[in-house]
Amino acid sequence: MGCCSGRCTLIFLCTFQLMVALERQVFDFLGYQWAPILANFFHILVVILGLFGTIQYRPRYIVVYTVWTAVWVAWNVFIICFYLEVGGLRKDSDLLTFNISAHHSWWSEHGPGCVRREIPSSGERGVDTQSYISIMGCLLEYQYIEVLHCGFQILTSLLGFIYACYVISVITEEEDSFDFIGGFDPFPLYHVNEKPSHLLLKPVHQSS
Repeated sequence: MGCCSGRCTLIFLCTFQLMVALERQVFDFLGYQWAPILANFFHILVVILGLFGTIQYRPRYIVVYTVWTAVWVAWNVFIICFYLEVGGLRKDSDLLTFNISAHHSWWSEHGPGCVRREIPSSGERGVDTQSYISIMGCLLEYQYIEVLHCGFQILTSLLGFIYACYVISVITEEEDSFDFIGGFDPFPLYHVNEKPSHLLLKPVHQSS
């Protein structure tokens, strides 16, 4: 019963993680954040692997998922430090885009309450005239939205890590007990009923 409840909870957590990761992948694509896009891609693959292993009773797949959740927590801690500018990191740098583009988080211009205005540069207007973008009225700054996303990812990953360890231990114990009672012995009855060969070949004496 404990295995069933823990396994069902892990299936729910993996499914929920998959949905949240897909949602995050969409917004990272909109912001051209290439490093998070690659990390989300691997995360989605491993979560699918863990979900399959949980459904099919494959502890090795669940072990891979468990190891990855620790890596995923570390990655999200790094993202939090990046947006909060901890340890010399700068949220305005192009680190997450691999210096390919100058794009930033999609939430920096489309956050709740944000009003996007284009201010043309002073001087003569022409085809190549550049304009500056001003963001005003945001109810919550984009870096805090990203931090909340990462914090939620860490919470679900920690829950998945705990339940994955529990399910692995229960499945391993069940396999060991199954081996102990002879579950994988193909001929258990034959060994019990086996008789010595000299008893089977003993001649029968007839009374005169």
